[in-house]
Amino acid sequence: MRGASCTGKTRTAYEAVRNCLADWQLVFPKTSEGLLALLDAGVLVPRTVLWLNEAQNHLSRPGGERAAAALHGRLEEPGPFVVLGTLWPEYHRDLTATPQPGEPSPNGHPHSRALLDLAVLVDVPASFAAEALKDPRVNRDASLAAAARTSTDGRLTQTLAAGPQLVDHYAQPTEPHGPYGHAIITAAMDARRLGHTSPLPAALLRAAAPAYLTAQQHAAADPDTWFDGALDYAREKVRGVAAALEPVADPDGMGSLPDVYRLSDYLDHHARSSRFRTFPPVTWWTAVRDHAAGPADMNALADAARQRGRYHIAADLYRRAAELGSADALTGLAWLLGRDGDTEGAEQLHRRAADAGSPEALTALALRMSPDAEETERFALRAADAGEPLGLRELARYRLMTRGRTDDTEPLLRHVEDLGSDVLMTLALLRERAGDAEGAERFAHQAVRAGDPWPLAQLARQRWSAGDVEDAERLVRRAADAGNWRVVTLWARMRAESGDGGGGERLYRQAADAGDALAAAELAWMCERAGDVEEAVRIVQRAADGGDTYAFRRLAELRAGAGNREGAELLLRRAADARDTVAMGTLARLREEAGDVEGAEQIALRAADAGHPLALTELAQRRTLSGDLAGAERMYRRAADAQSTAALTGLARLRNRVGDTEGAERLYQQAVDAGDTAALRELAQLRASAGDTEGARRLRPDGGLPWPQPWS
Repeated sequence: MRGASCTGKTRTAYEAVRNCLADWQLVFPKTSEGLLALLDAGVLVPRTVLWLNEAQNHLSRPGGERAAAALHGRLEEPGPFVVLGTLWPEYHRDLTATPQPGEPSPNGHPHSRALLDLAVLVDVPASFAAEALKDPRVNRDASLAAAARTSTDGRLTQTLAAGPQLVDHYAQPTEPHGPYGHAIITAAMDARRLGHTSPLPAALLRAAAPAYLTAQQHAAADPDTWFDGALDYAREKVRGVAAALEPVADPDGMGSLPDVYRLSDYLDHHARSSRFRTFPPVTWWTAVRDHAAGPADMNALADAARQRGRYHIAADLYRRAAELGSADALTGLAWLLGRDGDTEGAEQLHRRAADAGSPEALTALALRMSPDAEETERFALRAADAGEPLGLRELARYRLMTRGRTDDTEPLLRHVEDLGSDVLMTLALLRERAGDAEGAERFAHQAVRAGDPWPLAQLARQRWSAGDVEDAERLVRRAADAGNWRVVTLWARMRAESGDGGGGERLYRQAADAGDALAAAELAWMCERAGDVEEAVRIVQRAADGGDTYAFRRLAELRAGAGNREGAELLLRRAADARDTVAMGTLARLREEAGDVEGAEQIALRAADAGHPLALTELAQRRTLSGDLAGAERMYRRAADAQSTAALTGLARLRNRVGDTEGAERLYQQAVDAGDTAALRELAQLRASAGDTEGARRLRPDGGLPWPQPWS
């Protein structure tokens, strides 16, 4: 269940279990250690529900990687067995992010990434649709009826959880202890949003809070009692429901852990919007360096400082984490040394981290060396065995592209399943060309298992083109039997494009009936071109009824491309009514192109309210190109209010364009403080253009020096 704070993820999961699996056993570990203990004890027998509430607590903390790997292994054993989890979108994105070539890994959770890639995501929206609130059952419950009357934008669950009152308690502190409570809550907010995921130590809050107090408040504080009073204010339950700082349950027994606290989810979510442009004071960073819960939290905070161009602060935190035994911290320090041009010092630190088993360090060492060196393969293999396949993937790609044979690439597959779809496709085609049909199929099916159906579809096309229709069909049927219907869809498209319209339509129908939205859209387009518009709409509506509005969007794109803009808009509006924010963005663009400026803005604002500010920034970009700078600035500002760092950089470019260098620098800095490294580069360029070469060098993530890239 993926959704923002207080959206009802846990309740959704509870209702699903109660209605569908009421007679199953339920286990509820609170930590990664507890999860590992359950797995080791073998209690997860068939007909068990494993409930991972706030799954980041099980996957992102120390021990999370071992727990993810162990759970992944359990899923390969006989069932039936269900894992239910709840997760914020931010945590899901962080845990599943794939590192870019030549850049440090954004997380360090390859096993968690692999586990979550298997998950069926159920997105829990932040609010109830207006139609749902008309349900007569709402008024049958007193608390629901009261929430419906007082909620804005259908956010009943947040109101029920006393979220707005909690924000008011924080934002409007009352004397005598309120200002000090406000300070420790703010310190906790910044710690959480910048990466401190463990419970917050009281010592950290005490040391960090003064950064948020005025000189007058400092002077008025009683040295012996101010912190106790601040804690009392922060722990006060608003309407008896929720407090800003909550106790942390003892995972090993009854009661709570001493001297640590958890920030309210609602306030955490509030901080990520209200403080997303804010960089904490230097004294706050000193406090977290001295009192963070552990090296994992220090590394995360150091990463946040580095992303925001505060390299000295990042180095300070990395050094402290390294002193506490963190190999990842050594990798971070090595990156900073490499940025400053000290490649020898960076390599030494990478080797120390590699000796401690850091997969990031092993990958960095592999990518810095000649691809033909023996040590390169050794480092890449060790990294892959530790869960980071990037170096091995790049080495395989280099060997295939430069040598054109498979004998020295295939052995790498013993260490990693996913070498990248381009590598696997090349291996499949080379095997096919060499007459090894079985080997070609093996690599193509490996790509499908890794999530890319294209190599198998291409292999089927080659065999069909060569006249072996029966074998091509066998390949596609095998994929369909394994549930990979996208292969069937791609194969249907190839057949249709090759002139076999009847065969293509038959395959599209099979895939659409199996739930493939792309197949539904392509089949609908075939019907529409044949004149059966009603059948086309029925097909995409059936797909939307199944919970996927992609078919609406795709058919709309095809209509627009054929000049039927009115028909495209009709479909996009139906998708937008189902809260498809991508459809809203496309609809806004069509309205703008049609000259309906006001209508375009209203739709883009609706998309931003639904969490998709990109629609506003796209409008702003089009208005910039057309010369409407005032209209562009208005759209950028609305997008910035919706927490879009791209909008801040867009505003900065506009300010610079009209000669307001000071205003441009201020906006770039806001984007940088929100963690946008692209804005960091643009700010450096702005300073370089102004003649401040040294200031630009200090800002650039690469220090103005080339960073090693994978071999070309």
